Amino acid sequence: MRWSTSRVALSLVLSLLLVPSFSHLDNDKVYAEQVTVSGHELEDGVTRPIYSYLDAIKETVFIQSELDSDENGEPDRIAIDIMRPKETEEGLKVPVIMEASPYYEKLGRGNESQVKDPDGSGTNEMFPLFYDNYFVPRGYAVVLLDMVGTNNSDGCPTTGGFEETESVKVVIEWLNGKGKAFDKEGNEVSADWSAGKVGMVGKSYDGTLANAVAATGVEGLETIVPIGAISSWYYYYRYEGIPFYRNGPSGLASRVTNSKRVRQCAPIHERIRVAADDETGNYNEFWDERNYYKDTGNVKASVFMIHGLNDYNVKANHFSKWWEALAENDIPRKLWLTQTGHVDPFDFRRAEWVQTLHRWFDYWLLDIENGIMDEPILDLETGPGEWETYSSWPSENSTFVRVRLAPGNESLPGTLTTGPVNGEAVQTFTDNPDQTDMQMVQNEFTVKEDRLIFLSPELQEDVRLSGVPEIDIRTVVDKENTNLTALIVDYGTDVRVDHQSSDEGIRTLSNRTCWGESSPTDSACYLETELTTIESPYEIVTHGWLSAKNRKSLEHPVFLEPGKNHRIKWETLPEDYVFKKGHRIGIVIAGSNKGRLLTDPNRAAFHVHLGKSLVELPIVGGRKALENALGETTPTTATEILSLVESLKEDGEFQNEEEARALTTHMAAVELYEKKGLGDKVAKHMNGFMLLLDQQRNNGLISNKGYYMLKEEAESLIESGP
Repeated sequence: MRWSTSRVALSLVLSLLLVPSFSHLDNDKVYAEQVTVSGHELEDGVTRPIYSYLDAIKETVFIQSELDSDENGEPDRIAIDIMRPKETEEGLKVPVIMEASPYYEKLGRGNESQVKDPDGSGTNEMFPLFYDNYFVPRGYAVVLLDMVGTNNSDGCPTTGGFEETESVKVVIEWLNGKGKAFDKEGNEVSADWSAGKVGMVGKSYDGTLANAVAATGVEGLETIVPIGAISSWYYYYRYEGIPFYRNGPSGLASRVTNSKRVRQCAPIHERIRVAADDETGNYNEFWDERNYYKDTGNVKASVFMIHGLNDYNVKANHFSKWWEALAENDIPRKLWLTQTGHVDPFDFRRAEWVQTLHRWFDYWLLDIENGIMDEPILDLETGPGEWETYSSWPSENSTFVRVRLAPGNESLPGTLTTGPVNGEAVQTFTDNPDQTDMQMVQNEFTVKEDRLIFLSPELQEDVRLSGVPEIDIRTVVDKENTNLTALIVDYGTDVRVDHQSSDEGIRTLSNRTCWGESSPTDSACYLETELTTIESPYEIVTHGWLSAKNRKSLEHPVFLEPGKNHRIKWETLPEDYVFKKGHRIGIVIAGSNKGRLLTDPNRAAFHVHLGKSLVELPIVGGRKALENALGETTPTTATEILSLVESLKEDGEFQNEEEARALTTHMAAVELYEKKGLGDKVAKHMNGFMLLLDQQRNNGLISNKGYYMLKEEAESLIESGP
């Protein structure tokens, strides 16, 4: 329960203040004046620094686990470094902000690659990043955990395996009074200073560990803040059956292992290499163990996610799969999406980030009602340094629009249309394993033998894409297997975030700003950064790849039958992007993508049936918005809706075939009346179709995607009139 009262100065009292809530007062005034937890004072609605950073207690503790990840017959001990206000020795209990990481010995954390022992003296003088400097004076403890097998922890890393998750879980349990821990001298110690509430934060591998342990449902983990974090290691090293490169998990495990134990852990690294199965690229038990979003039903912690839409290290499908699973399980959540690559918000939106993180931890770890959960759920960077807030992701107004791949004209090699494509047009291309994505998209008005390209007319209005686009082609291939690439491209000169630069959209400056309090060995001052931009004639908005043998299953390959017509469907990476007026939307279809993934040597030839091939674009405002931008209005026909029902049935969007059959029966009658020009009967049966569609949705018999696609098409047919 959360309580509020007018602000008073607090001494170190040890009881919780429980006073009546001023629910009828102005919210901003209540948030700014309240005090809620003993030992913490508020100013402008957030905890203020009242504890000495210089006097804070620093200690290294080793938590006993039941792991034996290095198989030496001894249980692994997990090392943590703790910083907490000295008043915790006098009875003050504080919540914990924890960052678990494999990078505290080498590689380092943050833009300045900070490690715990920068001078190699054997003493951890440094607490990397600003969390200790900023939050310890505000009445938090900060815990930096060495992941199993790294730095001062025992054992061997397993690249996302059970052992790594367990090494974090045992620490959270110890902070909640369970298990045993020892100091450097071997004396048993307890966390009697801990309030039992833990919040985890971290970028990349660190945020991945937060996702992993949250998926166990461990008690005491109240919130996580994963930044550019992995939600499934399969999708870190693979995309729909294609490895990005070889020996990834084993190589990473070796790279982060404690320097003195790399040789000892070599047999574990070799087992990882074999189990990952680079040869096939398939999903197996090894990868299933490292899939966290499938276990979202266990999550009890709130989640504040930050991700780069142009992050091609931890790609954007990591946030979208985790985000969708969290939504299905009603987990409290918040999201920032940026146009940068794999960059920490401390380096692309520093002041707003520190303020927001401060309020987030105050709310979830100290029960301070500051209104953060009443604010829009999404902060979205819509242009370089330009941010908008929204109530959902994807947009609640986003609907999948089927855009068909159509033949070219006198100026374009291929076109895009929302209407039907007459005839049996076919375009061909051959996989070129040496082709990069830049080569795929350049010279957009030119026919090339190793790619197909389809362009919209110049847009008459802005178009916002929000969600996960899907590619759906009908093709004949002359080989049993091949790679496929799809690119969605914005053709039009504009100033954009330079996310393809080495710093992925930021530049490090020479001046520093300070965030918290410093000590002689640990500064709170960090080099400033600025956003970098580039003027470019096009932008690859998103990519999607597929190994054709995995088109039906990642676990059980189904090879193509050469010469047979196949339907091949796959997703691109998620995106939220505005195509501006005057620009063109481009769709590129090709084979292998050199530089992004391992290429296929088959050089397969594709014969793509246009009209039957399409992309499903999640467009804000749906078909009407896209058609207004394209300058075309194509009335929907009953035949098109019948085709859509069949496609949705193939994709499993109905609970069973009976629902699809019921809709097909309705539409078959409409199609007959439509051909006879009986407009009144078309209208009557379409109203019945809409009622049936609503019933199926209300009873959970059709997916949301299928419902909204059919609803929009049906409304279009009804509006076209007799």
